[in-house]
Amino acid sequence: MSTLTPTVDAPSAGRVRPAYRVTGRRVLASEWAKLWSLRSTWITLGLGLLFLVAFGLIAASRYKSGIGSGQMDRDFAASTAVSLSLFGVNFAQLALGVLGVLVTAGEYSTGMIRSTLAAVPRRLPVLWSKAAVFGLVALVVGILGAFVAFGFGSGIVSGTPAAMSLTHAGVIRSLLGAGLYLGLVGVIGTALGALLRSVAGGISVLVAALMLIPGLVSLLPSSWQDNISPYLPSNAGESMFALTHDATTLSPTAGLLVFLAWTALALSGAAYRLVRSDV
Repeated sequence: MSTLTPTVDAPSAGRVRPAYRVTGRRVLASEWAKLWSLRSTWITLGLGLLFLVAFGLIAASRYKSGIGSGQMDRDFAASTAVSLSLFGVNFAQLALGVLGVLVTAGEYSTGMIRSTLAAVPRRLPVLWSKAAVFGLVALVVGILGAFVAFGFGSGIVSGTPAAMSLTHAGVIRSLLGAGLYLGLVGVIGTALGALLRSVAGGISVLVAALMLIPGLVSLLPSSWQDNISPYLPSNAGESMFALTHDATTLSPTAGLLVFLAWTALALSGAAYRLVRSDV
């Protein structure tokens, strides 16, 4: 009687699965793919660009009509082509900031953050990658919108006291500063979404920091306003792209440093909670 002995094939070296490593470049590529896979990204970025250009053109057209009729509003009397073209920054920052909140808080609301952190156990590279990817996208949209708005707006106010060109001192710096400001607003939105883990909460804090708090500070005594107001996020950011400055505002460099400090504070809070808290 013969017995059969099972034979076991030796594993082939060619069948060994390759070892995949989590690298910074791969995490960035993953976040880039996730960002552009959402329809809301295209819609919100389009709205941000539309707000920036459309409101700038509306402001320039209103100034031109006021000059022609001889009934100029006091708010527009000292306007320049730069300030008119960048009139839509306050509206564009809401669209880009809200999208930044959705980039991070949206994953918490859907539960996708568990899969993301399972793939990247160290956690912090996820936050840095989200902030870097969306901050870069918001920066490009902001710079593009600022130059497009100025290109059309300067044509509208041509021949008026507000007329300026790119060769005027400070114009290019102001346009690039507006784009940088919007890019950093997107980063702050991303950080708030990761810190609060709530879309509604992140948007509420963002709107309060950029729009409500400056209005409340204006109710304080004048001496307090002069010491507090320039260092608020929105006012420090505005000094980054303002063409002219006075004693009550920061210089462009100081405004940039203050706004970077606010951005770093938001990212630090988000990083601390991401590391210390469960998802």
